[in-house]
Amino acid sequence: MNAPALETDLLVATEVARSRPGESLHTAADWLVREEPLEIRVRGKSIAVTMRTPGHDAELACGFLVSEGILKQRADVVEVAHCETGEAANLGNVINVFVAPTLPVNFDELTRHVFASSSCGLCGKASIESVHQHFPPIENAPPVQAEVLRYLPEKLIPEQTAFFKTGGVHAAALFNLKGDLLVLREDVGRHNAVDKVLGWAFLSQNLPLQETILLVSGRASFEIMQKSLAAGIPIVAAVSAPSSLAVEFAQESGQTLVGFLRGGSFNIYSGVESLQ
Repeated sequence: MNAPALETDLLVATEVARSRPGESLHTAADWLVREEPLEIRVRGKSIAVTMRTPGHDAELACGFLVSEGILKQRADVVEVAHCETGEAANLGNVINVFVAPTLPVNFDELTRHVFASSSCGLCGKASIESVHQHFPPIENAPPVQAEVLRYLPEKLIPEQTAFFKTGGVHAAALFNLKGDLLVLREDVGRHNAVDKVLGWAFLSQNLPLQETILLVSGRASFEIMQKSLAAGIPIVAAVSAPSSLAVEFAQESGQTLVGFLRGGSFNIYSGVESLQ
């Protein structure tokens, strides 16, 4: 058996028994996507645990807090650092967000999200109306050219290095309105990938993302639309289908929502007037 290259934060080497038509069962080297818990702490208090792929943890933590309406500007955060004491220091699975002393934090609201699974995100989210109390709808989504949308998946695919090795990670990518790739993140959790993109924008002082397009490699869920609105993203495109609540949320939030963006074709579920 030929061993894979060295393991990384994203990847774990493994050995599988492989069966293919016309071949006898044989042993082969393969890759798995790494999945580990990350506990997010604010002012030393645990506010969430999510199953994630290690890497860009500071972005993930900040992006999560942006989507929860806690962080709004770069000055809200003094430092983001992994725990350096005890077992957590060895595992790297606890991260502290040191927020500004004057920043108000409602811990009662935050700590109701004790666990965020990679399949459903943070369950028990409030209604669309409640979300809009924190994140108002987009008033004027910018126009976007159909030809720009058509070619976005072609720009996403070559950057999905972990997916090509494992077939087991989601991707979220941010583009400008010309279709230029700004950032791409991969994670075992689809919502984590989006949080990492939001965290990148927050830490690089690029919020709000009013002139951008978010492309996700899977389906578009309510959670992804809510996170996009929190960052001011007006256009969301998905390689797969949107959910019914995602469509309703987009329509009521003034967002353009595109689904089944693949092979040069796509469906528009919200914001058709923005298409050029």
